[in-house]
Amino acid sequence: MHIQKNISLKPYNTFGIDVKAKYFCEITSTEELSEALRLEGYPEKFILGGGSNVLLTKDIDTLVLHINIKGKEVIKKSEEQLYLKVMAGENWHETVLWCVDHDFGGLENLSLIPGNTGSAPLQNIGAYGVELKDVLVYCEALEIATLKIKRFNNDDCHFGYRDSIFKNEGKGRFIITSIVLKLSKKNHRTNTAYGSIEAELSKKNITRPTIKEISEAVIAIRQDKLPDPKKLGNSGSFFKNPVIDGKAFHVFISSHPEAPYYKVSEDSYKIPAGWLIEQCGFKGQRFGDAGVHKNQALVLVNHGHATGNEILDLANKIMETVESRYGIKIVPEVNIV
Repeated sequence: MHIQKNISLKPYNTFGIDVKAKYFCEITSTEELSEALRLEGYPEKFILGGGSNVLLTKDIDTLVLHINIKGKEVIKKSEEQLYLKVMAGENWHETVLWCVDHDFGGLENLSLIPGNTGSAPLQNIGAYGVELKDVLVYCEALEIATLKIKRFNNDDCHFGYRDSIFKNEGKGRFIITSIVLKLSKKNHRTNTAYGSIEAELSKKNITRPTIKEISEAVIAIRQDKLPDPKKLGNSGSFFKNPVIDGKAFHVFISSHPEAPYYKVSEDSYKIPAGWLIEQCGFKGQRFGDAGVHKNQALVLVNHGHATGNEILDLANKIMETVESRYGIKIVPEVNIV
């Protein structure tokens, strides 16, 4: 275990924010993680995974532990399905592609989501009608107070929309080290009804898509809408889509009948935050090097040298404008540090 000093975190966050870690350590095993947490000379530790869901607004004046634990293993299988264990440091999209190449079904709709596997349960990542909770059997996490590995079954994770126990009562108490996914080996149940997947498939005259074709369709849609973090700093969707109750929805839709929406339950409706932001005139706008992406208003971008605080100022301006105009609160999906 090697501890470095004054390391730039620019390569370790997809926004490309250039802040420094006073101390930095790459973690490649659960044993190394336990050892690092025991270090007494560094009373505070900051846990960093793939850096895809964080906005860094300041230097980190503590020890940064970069979780880079690798490995994938089929731990159980039958004729129809299998359980795949994936360690927290594996890149999420590369894991999806690996599963698709092996004809393991269930993750194809989650293609091209940035970040590492360890952050997937934290956010209950989701896209195009599928969420992690639909395929997760359990995850394992190191409890910081006891340095023991604890298993969280699907129900234990308290999954919600981009939410989990790890963002609430478990926040700061656990570090996810691995996840176990239940995937299909054959007779895949595909999901093409959400968003633009069917339209993308129809362009290629595909009526009975394979999981690989669905993955390719999702990748094409996301590449068209979302910028590559390697070329333009971003963290994907910056804001959650707001969910409002029936009373608020009927007030909203009567004034804005053209607005898109999705019915979540008998008394709740999801309004696309991207639509609200675009209607407020922010899509494609640039404020110095902080901006809103030209193709997707949900995505805030770093055009090169924006600071985390400049991105945050823009986010606050957007949230205030949306609430003032529509009476609807939108909140960040990313973690702000």
